[in-house]
Amino acid sequence: MISAIGFIIVKLMDYHVLAAPVHQMQQYYRLGDLDNCSGKWTALVDCLSLKTKRSSELEEIIETREKAKPHIWSFRSPEEAASHWKELFGKLDGQE
Repeated sequence: MISAIGFIIVKLMDYHVLAAPVHQMQQYYRLGDLDNCSGKWTALVDCLSLKTKRSSELEEIIETREKAKPHIWSFRSPEEAASHWKELFGKLDGQE
């Protein structure tokens, strides 16, 4: 038996193309395909399920997820950073 929230989510998913026509047209123009918004729906369901957890359990889940994410920066020592900088921009040193 589907709960009321589950029924609403299923119905909203059926009409997701009508919900945001500008976004859908941007996706179609940029990627050649309509967005099925599955990432957004997954995030919504995940958010709703996390709301029912105890705070200690929630902190543990969030910490685990943060550790699993790759970091967006590459860390370098000062020497590595200097050599990388010179490799990228060394040709500009003599120009002014």
